[in-house]
Amino acid sequence: MDLKKILKEIQSWSVAIIIGFVLSMVIGIFIIQPYKVDGYSMEPTLNDTQRIYAWKINHTLDKLPDYGDIVIIDSRVERDRSLMDDFMEHPIINLFSGKGDEEIFYVKRVIGLPGDTIEVKNGNVYRNGEQLNEPYIKEPMVTGTDQVWEIPEGHVFVMGDNRNHSNDSRSIGPVPQDHVMGIDSF
Repeated sequence: MDLKKILKEIQSWSVAIIIGFVLSMVIGIFIIQPYKVDGYSMEPTLNDTQRIYAWKINHTLDKLPDYGDIVIIDSRVERDRSLMDDFMEHPIINLFSGKGDEEIFYVKRVIGLPGDTIEVKNGNVYRNGEQLNEPYIKEPMVTGTDQVWEIPEGHVFVMGDNRNHSNDSRSIGPVPQDHVMGIDSF
């Protein structure tokens, strides 16, 4: 085999690998990305370690999710997000950087949208004064004092289905729209 033929074959494979990598990055950043449920906050709807795929079109187009959508959020609500965050959080980049174990992404259900008033009292959730019918929750919510949130423009309010074991908007506050990474596609 001559060296010229070997180099041409290597070049051909290199181009295919680069194209595959770029396509994978574009798809993962802008269209669909896998996530793993970490914990029990979405039981009985989703289980610990369950793999889900999030449609990222709403995130890409900066569109709000709907009531009841199961979303993946970036829980670091106190900081701004950028396109570089989306790039650095891609599974392939995480694989090489070793940062895949960070627990910054939460899987939750959308309860409130901009302009809504969310109230938790007597173990129930109220949106704009009306009690929500929530057949998906695991068990009645144990609450302390009543709480009320006004959802600002460009934010959503999210809660886990296992309310007694969920770190959600009740503790981190309303989530900026650009922190909604995607909508579960199950």
